[in-house]
Amino acid sequence: MNGGSIPRLVIAAPSSGAGKTTVATGLMAAFADAGLTVSPHKVGPDYIDPGYHSLATGRPGRNLDAYLCGPDRIAPLFLHGAAGADLALVEGVMGLFDGASGMGELSSTAHVAKLLRAPVVLVVDASSQSRSVAALVHGFASWDPEVRLAGVILNKVGSDRHEELLREAMDSSGVPVLGALRRDGRAGTPSRHLGLVPVAERRAEAVESVAELAARVRAGCDLEALLALARTVPELPDAPWDPAAEPAPAAGAEPAPVAGAAAPEKPLIAVAGGPAFTFSYAEHAELLAAAGAEVAPFDPLRDEQLPPGTRGLVIGGGFPEMYAPDLSANAPLRAAVAELAASGAPVSAECAGLLYLSRSIDGKPMCGVLPADARMTDRLTLGYREAVALRDNALAAAGTRVRGHEFHRTALEPGAGADPAWGLTHPERRVEGFVTGGVHASYLHVHWAAEPSLAGRLVRSAARGAARA
Repeated sequence: MNGGSIPRLVIAAPSSGAGKTTVATGLMAAFADAGLTVSPHKVGPDYIDPGYHSLATGRPGRNLDAYLCGPDRIAPLFLHGAAGADLALVEGVMGLFDGASGMGELSSTAHVAKLLRAPVVLVVDASSQSRSVAALVHGFASWDPEVRLAGVILNKVGSDRHEELLREAMDSSGVPVLGALRRDGRAGTPSRHLGLVPVAERRAEAVESVAELAARVRAGCDLEALLALARTVPELPDAPWDPAAEPAPAAGAEPAPVAGAAAPEKPLIAVAGGPAFTFSYAEHAELLAAAGAEVAPFDPLRDEQLPPGTRGLVIGGGFPEMYAPDLSANAPLRAAVAELAASGAPVSAECAGLLYLSRSIDGKPMCGVLPADARMTDRLTLGYREAVALRDNALAAAGTRVRGHEFHRTALEPGAGADPAWGLTHPERRVEGFVTGGVHASYLHVHWAAEPSLAGRLVRSAARGAARA
């Protein structure tokens, strides 16, 4: 099968809370259990849902964000992630037509569905309606004629009689009902202050939940009709994204190689993972490897030392505030991280990584690399950002412009160092984060596939350090 013709569906909803994740994850697991190779995708910057998708399919959950990566990269990234799959399922974000604030359809589920030329299956919370469901679906189906709303799955149905009334109403809508799921709390996915609890924190329970979701979907959805619908897609003309084909970063104002030094060895970049650091885009490790690095994961909750030979460090997002006592108790690793940072090795830290490098989280000692202290707050900071690098550093050349996403309930004091990591330019203007030595630390989550030079620059800096060593 031509990769551009891969069968695909977008699972959307009229609003958040309708059950997109429940249905999408259940479908992924049900089709995977049936022997299909299923490629999981998520619209938007969310890190947690892809963890459940990965558990359901055995493949990396991948994000498709037209704001962070640009519309032109959505189909190539999709084709890269879906290579070799029999079916691709894309879970939407928020309501079907909800996009980046003030930017129309940009980054909405509808926008991504159009970019992928994929049919949309709408998950409707039917718990408090009967005949009105047809009016709601009619409105969504007719709002944008370029969006192909091709089916509905009724969720939270109360009884046989309720389902009968809903199906009767839908008969006149012209949109087929492809499934009906009853109210059932047995397959719950627990939440807390930033959404669902990540899979890495509840692995055994999550396995049971995903299995139960698959059973519910098999019982309530027409899998044959859904698969037949997925196979009606046209071919995408785009070529798959290839991390190895990305151009190397310009030298810019980077230091020159050490005179007389041997050719740099393949530098080892350690990447934080485990329950406290679950936020990561799969493409980041792929870009690091394509740029010439050896990528080695480690768990700051368990490992007392960095991987042997570490020349660079990437610490992504997650929930360090939930694990502050355990992270603090791992004093040997905190010391190793501080020593690596003091050596000038490149360190990229986002959000949770920023907090881990600080002096403390809610009074619990952290790595002490940054002269700042973090605490939990009641205020949610959330939204897309545009930013520019204000000076050359180990991650970005001065003037590099990026789009990112901020999502946290913590506060850092101070919020920026003498040399900030970024100057935010939209929707507000302020400086943010820290650049010190080889450290680049910020609250901003950036998708490196949109700016591959970030990975290349980090690897080059690590290689120069290896050559000096």
